[in-house]
Amino acid sequence: MEKLWNKEVEQRFFKESSQFATPEQLFYVTESGQYLAYWPKGYVGKKSTLQSRNALIGSFTEKWTTDLIQEIVRDKGLFAVQGAICNEIALSNMSPADVVISKNNSLNQFPDDILAIIEVKMSVVWNWELQKNKSLVCIGDYKTHQGNPGLLRSDSMLKAIGKSINIRVSSSKASKIPIIIMGNTPITNSYYSKVDHLKSAGIIQSFWSVNPKPLDNDGENIKKTDKQGFYRFDSFIELKNAFANLLSEERNYFSSMKSKKELGQIIEKANEEQTYEKKAEVFLKLINE
Repeated sequence: MEKLWNKEVEQRFFKESSQFATPEQLFYVTESGQYLAYWPKGYVGKKSTLQSRNALIGSFTEKWTTDLIQEIVRDKGLFAVQGAICNEIALSNMSPADVVISKNNSLNQFPDDILAIIEVKMSVVWNWELQKNKSLVCIGDYKTHQGNPGLLRSDSMLKAIGKSINIRVSSSKASKIPIIIMGNTPITNSYYSKVDHLKSAGIIQSFWSVNPKPLDNDGENIKKTDKQGFYRFDSFIELKNAFANLLSEERNYFSSMKSKKELGQIIEKANEEQTYEKKAEVFLKLINE
């Protein structure tokens, strides 16, 4: 599997879902009888709310992301595990990880085996019409419809941030595990500085989009924010290299609120060590006491 998110993936979602869901559970129905993935901009007829598709696209995108990451980490002898549970770092039965990269393929994980956590925030991006002959036709990108898919939704961003913070503060055992939010859209410009700050603070390592061309006709599409708190991938190999870099060396998250005097004492004590690694170990130990 060497393709990132594209229109063919969305067509597959609708095709697979139609085997156990009705068209009314997958599409909005206009007053004129059209079956559409989203209400088009300018539509003024009677509207209904479609909630039934959320669980379906959620399951599909988590499985799709798991398969994508498994393809990336297979040659390292690692596993992409969907729905992983690790109560020690706030990944419970009620709120499991969407996907983890792990040393083992068990659903129940130990913190030391988890090398990365990936939270999936994806939606149907383009607008689609289910025609009377059951064929699926793309009728526009997300600029042409009224929906805010994926990372363009504020509630998706806030849920991802909230869950990541919950993991970070759950236990010191979570401090070495990078967290990636995986999406298939850009983010709104109001979040540019926020995602960069989250990356700088070490809470979330980045928001990644795996949709190279979410807009038709080469529309405006951000590649990355200043500090790469958001980054768009344009090829499978580019994504594979990013994961290789993410997993290449151990990282540590740390946070504290201490006086300058306390910080100075910690730095002085850590500086007595002979190597950079030992200095870091002592600093991290003291900063969390």
